Amino acid sequence: MRPTRRAGAVRTARAAAATALLCGAAALPQTASAASTATSAAARPKVAFTIADPRITESSGLAASARHPGIVYTHNDSGGVPRVYALGPDGRVRAVLTLAGAGARDWEAMALGKDDRGRPAIYVADIGDNLGGAWPYVTLYRIPEPERMRTQSIRATRFRIKYADGPRNAETMMINPRTNRVYIASKLFSGKLYEGPARLRTGGDNIMRKVGGAPAMATDGAFSPDGRTCVIRTYFGARMYSVDAGGRPGKSLGSVSIPFQGQGESITYTPDGRSFLAGSEGRNQPVFQVAVPDKANPQASPGGKPGNNGRSGDSNADEGHKDPRDVRVGLFLALAIAGAVCYGLLRKHREGR
Repeated sequence: MRPTRRAGAVRTARAAAATALLCGAAALPQTASAASTATSAAARPKVAFTIADPRITESSGLAASARHPGIVYTHNDSGGVPRVYALGPDGRVRAVLTLAGAGARDWEAMALGKDDRGRPAIYVADIGDNLGGAWPYVTLYRIPEPERMRTQSIRATRFRIKYADGPRNAETMMINPRTNRVYIASKLFSGKLYEGPARLRTGGDNIMRKVGGAPAMATDGAFSPDGRTCVIRTYFGARMYSVDAGGRPGKSLGSVSIPFQGQGESITYTPDGRSFLAGSEGRNQPVFQVAVPDKANPQASPGGKPGNNGRSGDSNADEGHKDPRDVRVGLFLALAIAGAVCYGLLRKHREGR
């Protein structure tokens, strides 16, 4: 999410710098023990397509359609028209879906789910809050996934969202395909995972309740198509989790390496569940296709055990980056951000005298 307010920029920069520094400290000693992670050296990421449409400059969410093969949905971040863009396999826009009756204050994530009648639906999460709790509630919007891929305006259903423990910033929204239940991860250094009610309602508030931990500075996440696993990403990596019998993300299955992206804020599974698609804000940004690690599949490990120590809510998603070049870039960016923030705060202090 691109900060739009000074206070939000300070908070975001501080947390990003701390996360990046921890990322470097954790990743460098582990470059010789790739077997301890869920990443396979043989499964090299590749560019699936590039988002070159000039209308899409802040792609902040991705969702791969099962109804329309080859179609991937995305949306811009904030301050624009409430639109979802349907991209083809080449990254070109095949259709534009305008959400009639919706706002676009701070769109941060999207996911595919179902409506009240069990039909395919697109959910968009207006859940960003750069001031870390300035908004008393946030909003989810839902539109039916169109049967025919064409540019059109679709009336959106609106759901008001509140957190049981107070407002917070978030950029991650996921929907379990088995239960159709919504999960949101807060974007904090000590992130938390929140679970929505069994069924969203249009009247009144839908309360999100804390059910576990989440990686530091989570920027997006998604459930696998079969609902057995999920992934949550940060700016510097991603982590997979198994999903328990109740549909909640549970034990950590290990980290996943994602190529470094300037502002990586989107991730989704491909419809076959074998790969991730990971994107970034900015113009002409590539969307990478990353193979889902075999070790992250509970069925692939002896005795059906996860690929690591099985901790729930592990916050070390940044361990996914094993390339020292990525670490150096991350450290450089973190130090630059921290320096700029410190300079700005010092200057502001002097001017206030």
